Order: sequence, then C-alpha cells, then structure tokens
Amino acid sequence: MNETAALSVETVPGISEPRSLDDRTASHTGQTMAPSWRVPWGPILVLAALLVLLYHRVAVKLVIDWYELPDFSHGFLIPFFAAYLVWDKRDALRRTPVKPTWSGLWLVALGLFELLVGVFGADLFFQRTSFILLAIGLIWTLLGKKLLSELKFVLFVLVLAIPLPTIVFNQITFPLQLFASHIAAEVLPWFQVPVLQEGNVINLPAMPLEVAEACSGIRSLMSLFTVAVIFGYLVERSTSRRVVLALCSIPIAVAANVARIVGTGLCVQYWDPQKALGFFHEFSGWLMFVVSLGLLYGVHTTMGLFGRGSRHTA
Repeated sequence: MNETAALSVETVPGISEPRSLDDRTASHTGQTMAPSWRVPWGPILVLAALLVLLYHRVAVKLVIDWYELPDFSHGFLIPFFAAYLVWDKRDALRRTPVKPTWSGLWLVALGLFELLVGVFGADLFFQRTSFILLAIGLIWTLLGKKLLSELKFVLFVLVLAIPLPTIVFNQITFPLQLFASHIAAEVLPWFQVPVLQEGNVINLPAMPLEVAEACSGIRSLMSLFTVAVIFGYLVERSTSRRVVLALCSIPIAVAANVARIVGTGLCVQYWDPQKALGFFHEFSGWLMFVVSLGLLYGVHTTMGLFGRGSRHTA
C-alpha cells in the first residue's frame, strides 16, 4: 500500500519532492535566499596566526607612530572605520559568491617580497604597505575577484593609516611652507602690518615669524582629508560627491593654515609675541580645524542643494 501510494505521488503531475522549510518560506514570500558562506575556520585561524607572526612588530611600531607623530594621529580612527565598512557591507558580502582562484597568487608573492625588502632594508613604509598588498592577494586568491571589488574601498582606507615615507613627506611639506608664507606675507599688509618674506620666514617689525614644518599645514591636510573620506561615506550616497568632498578638503586645509599664520602675525604685531606663539598658536590650530570641518559641512550642504535643484529641473 505504501509503495503504491509513493508511486502514485511520483506519477501525479505538479507534485515534486518535499522541500526544506527555508525553501518553502522563500517560495511563499517570493524572495531569493542569499547564498550562505561555509567558512573553513581551521585554515582561517592558521592564516591569521601566520599574519600576526609576520606583522606584529610592524603593527606595534605603527601604533607608536600614530601616538608620537601628530601628523598621523588620525590613524587611530582607521581600524574602527574599516571594521564599520565591513559590517556595513555585510549583506552585499554575503550575496557575493566565493570563487577561489590562482590569479591573485602573484600578489601574495609580491607582498611577501616587499616585506622582506622592508625588513632587510629597514624601511617601515615598505613593511607597512606590504600588508595591504598581501591582503589584496589573499582576498583575490581565497575569496575571488568579485569579493575583492566589494572590499576595495576598505583597503583604500587602510592605506590612509600608513605614514608617508620621509622623502615624500619632505617633498610635500617644504612647498606648503613656502606657499603658506607667501600668501600670509601678501595678506598681512592689508591689516597695516609691514612684512618682509625670506623663504619660510616672515619678518615682522616686532620679531621674525618662522613658518616651521609643523606649521606647513600638512598635519591639518592629512587629518582633514581622512575625516573628509569618513564623513563623505557617511553622509553622501554618490561616489562622485564623496570624491568631490575629499578633494575639497585640500584647499580648505591650506586656506585654514594660511588664516592661522595671518592670525598669529596679527597677534605678534598688535598684542603680545609671547602669547601669540604660546596659547594662541595652539588654540588657533584647533580653532582652524573646527572651522575646516564647518566648511566641509558647507560643501556637503551646497552639493545637496544643487542636487535637489537638478532633480526639480528634470
């Protein structure tokens, strides 16, 4: 009897094999179930242990540099923001199929070679960037190119946490010193302050004012650019607007630094040189950074207004 019933079920049109509860639920709601990841935790833990073994000294020195170098103190924000980015894209990552490939193996080898060059050449920049290169190669090899594409912005953000090599840093800093000195020397006479510029030194009647490396604006430039990248991701939905917001942080940071130098020159001339180079100098740095954040928000608001105007026109 049971065999006859079973045969009759198989031969009746429109009746298929029993489905799982998840399949029945998906069919009833009309939704497609996202592919589930089967994570091989054993190999992942072994790989993580090897990465910790290779890079623990590099990571410790990087954190020390974030603490000791004010120009790169924004690095403390980067790991938390990168983790947020991965969490924010978790649904897209789950939907992306895992397709391991050998195509990224050459990047793994190149990253390890760069690490060796950095270690034996005592080059911290090579050691640190080798981790990014190695991460790209491992993601490409173990997870596939599509998942690497989903994580490309996360990897870019990690690059912002790496201090620039000294030779590149100096190539950027010195022109900024000269530019800020020149603009400040042009603006100060508008306030009846006679000046004589000699390189990065602005000679005032009260005393010479040197635009040192720390006053070049590189500190506020790099920090403001990083904040603009984070802010743009949180408030903008268009990639083009995020790029515009990040690029606008560069002239904003330079202009804010020039305003800080002009303010210091005015305090030296009309107030007290000691106070101008002491409390006011430190306070004006924080004040200009806050003003720069306000200008970034103004750029964001302006782009929103233009966006609404174009939609109404359309």
